Amino acid sequence: MTFSIVARDPANGRLGVATSTGLPAVGALVPHVKAGIGAVATQSQTNPFLAIDGLSLMEQGETAASALDRLIASDAGRDDRQCIMIAPGGDPVAWTGAAAIPSADQVLGEHFAVAGNMLDNETVVPAMAAAYAATNEDMLLELRLLVALEAGQAAGGDMRGAKSAAVKVCGQNPVPEIDLRIDLSQTPVADLRELIEAARESGYTEFVRSRPFKSLI
Repeated sequence: MTFSIVARDPANGRLGVATSTGLPAVGALVPHVKAGIGAVATQSQTNPFLAIDGLSLMEQGETAASALDRLIASDAGRDDRQCIMIAPGGDPVAWTGAAAIPSADQVLGEHFAVAGNMLDNETVVPAMAAAYAATNEDMLLELRLLVALEAGQAAGGDMRGAKSAAVKVCGQNPVPEIDLRIDLSQTPVADLRELIEAARESGYTEFVRSRPFKSLI
């Protein structure tokens, strides 16, 4: 029911997730990012604690691989789940349970991972991976993620049709530099591009990116 990508920009350490699904408000449960720690997309009978606990374990020093292994082993619903993770160092990791609704697939690339389930066809995830890998490394991470999401939608996307989309990117500050979502639309991926461009043109994204946000306690 969902197609997602997690990635990191090795040039500056930014981490991000982009996702779309055939249900409303995908941004509420699927994408999770913590500055300097990791990025996770958790989907297919979504268990948000695969992301919440995964980021906590990575913050304590575990690799993405060891964190995902521990969490999958303890999740009774593991056969239904799908999860992709990436940390500032090390390779991306993925899990697709045997009972994930087909078409389900995952691809691990250099500095990124893609996964999807309940897809229109088997080309969606490979199309996303190829599109991301072909982007210019000088592009902003959120735009590279969006290109992958657009490729997935163009290849067929969710078999029920997309209803929502989201992108979340963190840099060095604890406040996300990008946290944008389309919660209900007939064209959520296209609308997400329009929203990203509007945020950039207004100066909002640069405002957030340039502020040294710090805790007051």
